[in-house]
Amino acid sequence: MDDTYKTVIRPAEGYITEKKSKFISHIFPVKSVEEVKEILDEQHKKYYDARHVCWAYMLGWERIDFRSNDDGEPSGTAGRPILGQINSAELTDVLITVVRYFGGTLLGTGGLIKAYKEAAADAVANAEIVERTVDDTINIAFDYTLLNEVMRVLKQFDTVRWTQDFTDSCRMRLEIRRTLSPQLTNMLTSIHGVTLY
Repeated sequence: MDDTYKTVIRPAEGYITEKKSKFISHIFPVKSVEEVKEILDEQHKKYYDARHVCWAYMLGWERIDFRSNDDGEPSGTAGRPILGQINSAELTDVLITVVRYFGGTLLGTGGLIKAYKEAAADAVANAEIVERTVDDTINIAFDYTLLNEVMRVLKQFDTVRWTQDFTDSCRMRLEIRRTLSPQLTNMLTSIHGVTLY
């Protein structure tokens, strides 16, 4: 199973003109539909004088939570080409908006699809894309006497990160990439006295 995904680190912008129509594109890192709505509200306020603010988003490492919107453009001419650029770059946890200022010349459906696709592609091209891992969280509890054994296991995994609470007993919250999670869990639970919670 693949446990990596691609996203962007910070917002980026793109821009194209087509027959005097201006297309300003933005790509944003997002984690939730609420975040998407907030950014769309800001975009509508910022570009209140624009004819259209079209958009598409993709959420989650499985890439199954997505939507697109033509914002008044003919159906399928704006949101779908924007979503197509998210897909061709294999991105997730992103929102792309494309703001159109009408230039007086109708572009037709083919012209609109091309313009929205190119504007979205320009924002993607200007973004810093990173690959992230899908991580599992494992919570363990154990007695102080087992600390050395637990640490010996953790040191065998380069990518494990943890936080610890050693007040009454030892409790640790571990984060590790999904493909290594079963192996780590098995090694820890094979130590008598280590429990998952």
